[in-house]
Amino acid sequence: MVMLNRVHLNGLRAVETVARLGSLSAAASELNVSASAVSQQVKRTEEQLGQALFERTASGLVLTEFGTVFTARLGAGFRELAQAVALADEASECTLVVSVAPAFASKWLLPRLSRHFARHPNVLLRIDASGRIADLGHSDIDIGIRMGDGKWPGVRAELLLAQEVFPVCAPSIAARLKSIQDLAQTCAITDERSMISWDSWFEAAGVKPVTFLKGARFTDPMLCLESAIAGHGVMLAWQLLTADALTDGRLVAPFGVRAESGLGYWLVTAKTESRKVRDFKIWIREEIAATMAQFGSLASVG
Repeated sequence: MVMLNRVHLNGLRAVETVARLGSLSAAASELNVSASAVSQQVKRTEEQLGQALFERTASGLVLTEFGTVFTARLGAGFRELAQAVALADEASECTLVVSVAPAFASKWLLPRLSRHFARHPNVLLRIDASGRIADLGHSDIDIGIRMGDGKWPGVRAELLLAQEVFPVCAPSIAARLKSIQDLAQTCAITDERSMISWDSWFEAAGVKPVTFLKGARFTDPMLCLESAIAGHGVMLAWQLLTADALTDGRLVAPFGVRAESGLGYWLVTAKTESRKVRDFKIWIREEIAATMAQFGSLASVG
């Protein structure tokens, strides 16, 4: 391999292309350079090798005896390189990169991924769990799941689920909440980065806002959720964050009132979509529908 260091790869590529196509002009067209540039690359490679590869004749370049053997090996080597690069392309085609917020990924998406694996065993999923908004046009991300109003420039946004908000708490706290006014004797668990507030929920419930006792404050909805499960107070939550905890009884939605937040989860893609993206969209919509069918009764029990 050390011997390769004395020969430039671009020169070898020029030699292989000329030998395969039979002329400088044809090689120049494939390599997207001038014929004189190809000629210079060939000459420089011959000097580096110390061997003539082509005879210069009136009708063009003709391979020497050594050049015939050399370029046959060279062509085989470049075919191997092309196949190696094709492996990378194939792996990329079979990998689906999904950008999603950590809370969505951890509390809803992750427990359901085995069903995507079973349906599409040839697709490898890579989850980019980040709160940042991915630039689909300048990254390897195939599809994003974003929370917001769906108004993002330069992408295709399709509503996955309109977000509804409602209070949740541990069963031990729910047992003490006979009416909404009892919230005044309860600590509020607050997500300091949340885009939702209690005002819309109190309005939907048709009551004046209640002043909570001071409770724990976090900068991550997953920590708020775990705090609520631990019985530290009441959290204002939404469907997909709490669906599994409501299903297994770790949380209760005590008043059966849900309010529209004006936000939603959106599937965000580039203008053109691959088959693996379309398949993922079909799968996740089915999973959302199944979750919401079960969720409807869980969140409406007072």
